[in-house]
Amino acid sequence: MLILISKEQEFVFMKNKKIYLKVKDYSVSGEEFQIIENETYGFLETYPQPNEERLPEYYKTEDYISHTDSKRNLFEKVYHLVRDISLKRKLKLINSFSSNKKHLLDIGCGTGDFLQVAQQNNWTVYGIEPNRHARDIANKKTNHAVFEIEQLSKFEPNSFDVITLWHVLEHLPNLENQLSIFKQLLKPNGTLIIAVPNYKSYDALYYKSFWAAFDVPRHLWHFSQESLSRIISSKKMKVKKTLPMIFDAYYVSMLSEKYKKSSLGIINAFRVGWLSNLKAKRSGEYSSLIYVIKNS
Repeated sequence: MLILISKEQEFVFMKNKKIYLKVKDYSVSGEEFQIIENETYGFLETYPQPNEERLPEYYKTEDYISHTDSKRNLFEKVYHLVRDISLKRKLKLINSFSSNKKHLLDIGCGTGDFLQVAQQNNWTVYGIEPNRHARDIANKKTNHAVFEIEQLSKFEPNSFDVITLWHVLEHLPNLENQLSIFKQLLKPNGTLIIAVPNYKSYDALYYKSFWAAFDVPRHLWHFSQESLSRIISSKKMKVKKTLPMIFDAYYVSMLSEKYKKSSLGIINAFRVGWLSNLKAKRSGEYSSLIYVIKNS
């Protein structure tokens, strides 16, 4: 299922690479991947990365929660409860950047709930979602405003006031090219909003290879505040502020406990989530962060 390279090629590539962790894919394949450091920007990379043809195979599970509206178990019920609260906060955030003409593009929009809420609040919305099942659900909610990835090349430059990626950037191949595309699609004073996990959070450091937000190989990149700011600056954009995603520490900890097959389960997950948020009040290193980025 992975990109095939020779042992000689792998030796040359890995010779000067620092391995941060070895992490197992607990969701789909059971395969082990390495997390290595990117020397240019300082973020972490999943290695080896599946090629773009094979990558969708790692999403083929009924448990991939952003592609379904089901509430079959505790994890899904918690996810949807938190999602409903988060939708209100996301709407409030994008409304703070609104103008008379409000155009929103949501990348990796899943089943379209955020787009639906924005559309109900007078935003002209567009979404990109590669998963056909999720895209079909989203289109029913948004009057067919959601498209396949190829639509990105069909939008006119300077089309959007706000572009959002809610836990999506870490999934995208060709990271630098993608950021260049988003910059081009933003209006000159537009806002790019990126939410990603933070591998320097307390829960990440506590769970290590069991940290659910590594989610290899679906997560190709793993960011810290410094590394994301660095790559954003390279595209002549600027991080104006960061905002915490408080609930993520609890949800990620619940999944991490599941992967550990811990007997303490939910109790320890809430302890770790609480500690992570408490420590982050001083350090700023929350489990996940929202980056508000201005085009310049």
